Amino acid sequence: MKKLIVSFALVALLASCKDETKEKLDAAQDAVTEEVKEKIDSAKIKAERRLDSIKEKTKAEIDSAKIKSAAKLEEAAKKLKESAK
Repeated sequence: MKKLIVSFALVALLASCKDETKEKLDAAQDAVTEEVKEKIDSAKIKAERRLDSIKEKTKAEIDSAKIKSAAKLEEAAKKLKESAK
């Protein structure tokens, strides 16, 4: 009889601990999920900033190259006109 009462007490104790543990696990899972989402959002923002910066630099370099090539073309055109005279 003692073993039966001890067994029921143990089962009751384990059952009550299981619910508390489950709640703690759910809370921990929610916290981890939230933290991962924040890190993903942070990484996404950093990547977007970096991309914008690279786009601006590339555009500036392209514009610079266009200006240089236009100047070279004008210079070549002047030389061609002079040599044609």
